[in-house]
Amino acid sequence: MTSPLRDRVREFARTWGTRGAAPRPLPPDVLRLVYGLWLAAFALKVLGATWDVSWHFRWLRDDLAPPHLLNTAGTVLVVLLVGYHSWTGHGVDRAALRLMQAGIGLFLLAVPIDLVNHRLNGLDITAWSVSHGLLYTGTALMLAGVVRGWARSGTGAARVPVLLALWALVLENVWFPAQQQEYGVLALAAWDRGAPDAEPILLQFAADQIGRPVDRAAVLHFALPVPDWVYPFWLVAAAGLVLVAARTSVGTPWAATTVAAAYVGFRCLAWPALVAGGFPPSAVPFALLGVGLAVDVAFRVRRALRPVAVPVLVAAGAGTALWAQQTWLVLPPVAAQGVLAGAAALAVAVLAAALRPAARAATPGEAPA
Repeated sequence: MTSPLRDRVREFARTWGTRGAAPRPLPPDVLRLVYGLWLAAFALKVLGATWDVSWHFRWLRDDLAPPHLLNTAGTVLVVLLVGYHSWTGHGVDRAALRLMQAGIGLFLLAVPIDLVNHRLNGLDITAWSVSHGLLYTGTALMLAGVVRGWARSGTGAARVPVLLALWALVLENVWFPAQQQEYGVLALAAWDRGAPDAEPILLQFAADQIGRPVDRAAVLHFALPVPDWVYPFWLVAAAGLVLVAARTSVGTPWAATTVAAAYVGFRCLAWPALVAGGFPPSAVPFALLGVGLAVDVAFRVRRALRPVAVPVLVAAGAGTALWAQQTWLVLPPVAAQGVLAGAAALAVAVLAAALRPAARAATPGEAPA
């Protein structure tokens, strides 16, 4: 470390590294630095996770696989950032800090649970497993804390772009398990045309787990082990709820569409990079754009009518987008009842939020409870 850099680090530690209790403010430039590091940490985690799901449709699981190492680098940076906020109290309020602490605590607890799960049960066939769910939940809590911290502290021209980027990361985390079906549908198609992407050892391992020879039934169980209604349900209920929260939090027109487009754009960039590296392709979830657009349109309706407008328009937007993607591109298997069940779940969530005693109009940039 050069002397000027060392001096700057020491000066930072003396000024902004002292122990204290949240909330403690930071000047705008230091706040942007800290939350820029948060974005870098989650960028590493997203890149590692995106590579990881493609990796596991080609090879057997490996604890020290490069995608895991990339994800771990992001997790280490998250631990350091949570430690900084916990020690200094700077840049967060108490609720944001508690969410960050709970999130990293749950995530670190879930890691050995997931490792034990793999040791006992071998290959984890689906991204929808309980141990994976703990990892997603821990990450979601971390992100909730970061969104709240920035929404309450961020200022200036960077406020809205950073908030949009954070909500795109929330959407990525919530949508991640659905990649099981997006990779699975193309994995099954590759088997059907006689050119499977998975290595023979992975196909044999997956077949042995259900006591079958390596045949189409075994590949189907490996690639698409969840019911057809799950994908459209998750699109309407989970992604829809995230985009409603993003639109409420950011408070600017077309915020939900922007968040959905940012995630879909990332998947479009990751697709050729992974394929060029010899990894299996996936079906990009363009249908998310229909959900984002529907949410933004619903927010143009009078507030009193939104508990009805949001689920109806999101179901219509999702259904139309799913039909279009299925017609002209490629889509995992979907069942129509999933859209209807998702709309019902979204309606309950939106209505519950509207009926909360503390419910009120959110100011632009304010994180919703």
